[in-house]
Amino acid sequence: MKETDVRQGTLALMVLKTLDVLGPLHGYGIARRIEQISGDLLTVNQGTLYPVLLKLELEGSVASEWGASENNRKARFYRLTRQGRKQLQAEARSWEQTASIMDRFFAVKAQDLK
Repeated sequence: MKETDVRQGTLALMVLKTLDVLGPLHGYGIARRIEQISGDLLTVNQGTLYPVLLKLELEGSVASEWGASENNRKARFYRLTRQGRKQLQAEARSWEQTASIMDRFFAVKAQDLK
């Protein structure tokens, strides 16, 4: 990623959500979808994405298998596992709570403290 830095673990959450919505997808497709959803504010490169995919696979959150891509090239396709779906739900709740707390802080104005 180059355009905007994101909190550690955020890319993993984006990968999980992408696979939850779109189903099995190869790494290039995951990267492009994340870029698309971000409005091209994020650029996801292989050096950033593949370590995250490997970590998720080692944790059991995603599983992978080889297949043919749209242009008939050999590609590794990743899919969300049951454990990955549980992880996604837990992390989504945590993010919602964090975002809610931050919204409260950004809503406070100096006059509110008097």
